Amino acid sequence: MSEVPPKTQDELFEFLDSLGIAHTTKRHEPVFTVAESVALRDEIPGGHTKNLFVKDKKDNYFLLTVEENATVDLKTVHTIIGGASKVSFGRPEKLMEYLGVIPGAVTAFGVINDTERQVKIIVDEELMKDEIVNCHPLANDATTSIAPRDLLRFIEATGHEPLVLKVTS
Repeated sequence: MSEVPPKTQDELFEFLDSLGIAHTTKRHEPVFTVAESVALRDEIPGGHTKNLFVKDKKDNYFLLTVEENATVDLKTVHTIIGGASKVSFGRPEKLMEYLGVIPGAVTAFGVINDTERQVKIIVDEELMKDEIVNCHPLANDATTSIAPRDLLRFIEATGHEPLVLKVTS
């Protein structure tokens, strides 16, 4: 277990800048659910994300990043993502340990904190069709907009291999 504190939003933005990735961020009141964030749709164009931090029975961890209104079948998704068994939600302690975020702030950007590559990240292929993808920048009081190909480039730059798969119905 790493004793390094999680990256800050500023460190995330510096990392994106160092990669030459264009991004914009809008600050707002904290939102903990997709339902709470609906009011932001008029202000922030693009595809908005829902992120599921799950694990299988062998303690393999996965982060599923999908479009906010998509449905993921947790009884069968393991067959698509390479899980050893059906998946269940990961504990908040592991979420903080691996991705450096709390429940309600889960984000694809969290892989910047997974320096030991404990989490496999899967991005739903439907989300990749949007011109802009919106994710929390490590906290749920802001939304950062980025091009889908740049999100994949960011994930790769953290040492993770992003898998783009059809995980929603």
